[in-house]
Amino acid sequence: MEHIELERPIEELRIQIANLRKLGNDAEINITTEVARLEKQVEKMTQRVFDNLSAWDITQLARHPARPGMLDYLKHCAPDFEQLHGDRHGCDDPALIGGLGTFAGRSCVLVGNHKGREVDEKVRNNFGMPQPEGYRKALRLFELAERFGLPVCTFIDTPGAYPGISAENNNQSEAIAYNLMRLAALRTPIICLVTGEGGSGGALAIGVGDSLMMLSYSIYSVISPEGCASILWRKAEHASEAAEAMQITAAQLHELGLADRVIDEPVGGAHRNVKSMAERISAACSEEFDRLAQMPMDEMLEARMQRLRQYGQ
Repeated sequence: MEHIELERPIEELRIQIANLRKLGNDAEINITTEVARLEKQVEKMTQRVFDNLSAWDITQLARHPARPGMLDYLKHCAPDFEQLHGDRHGCDDPALIGGLGTFAGRSCVLVGNHKGREVDEKVRNNFGMPQPEGYRKALRLFELAERFGLPVCTFIDTPGAYPGISAENNNQSEAIAYNLMRLAALRTPIICLVTGEGGSGGALAIGVGDSLMMLSYSIYSVISPEGCASILWRKAEHASEAAEAMQITAAQLHELGLADRVIDEPVGGAHRNVKSMAERISAACSEEFDRLAQMPMDEMLEARMQRLRQYGQ
């Protein structure tokens, strides 16, 4: 598995364990005791590293090359998920996907960012940065959910909206703004879940709802730490300082009242146990949907509006 810098000492121990097991398979040597010792060492080191994460460390985890995406989770908690393609205006943006599936114990409309795994897929998907067509596809699915009384769950993991000329030519700002307006008044329950990066308006375009939940190693911000550092210090090298100052982690945003709930990840991050993480997401969303289902529609919409109005107070 690909790893980031803070995982390096842990990965080195895992490589030793793998090499010992190969040796044990090839020779008549009992390596069980040494493997058990190293596995305990890995467990202790992982706990120690992940008990002392900085905001910059969490930013790196949110961007981890092996970070699970929406489709990875849905394989475990919505195996009947069926994608619906196209914005009905002539394009299908692969950076933002959506469709129907049985999720958290109910039929849902599921929409989320899709960065891709291999390099060619990431390039094709603009590294998870949607164009206006992607947001218009999401809007079509939101309105479908409202028409048939289906709850909505969005999976947010994007550096932001695509900043290219083609996006500007197709009115990126209007596509995002219109989504914000429609989501604010959509007559169906909406849960928004930040699974990795929540970047600026590109994330907010599918991030307005009745409940905002974040995975414990995810971030949500108006600008990237590198972008903030480039403005304040004129150097992106100060990104780690910017990350600390911006208060962009799930725990910090929950304390500030912007995130309603933090879903704990397995030790080592969601990429270490995707199935367990999917089960935790499904359970948390089920509880939220149950809560929202007991609210009269007008009361739920008023509560949604009040949530939006109190941001920043």
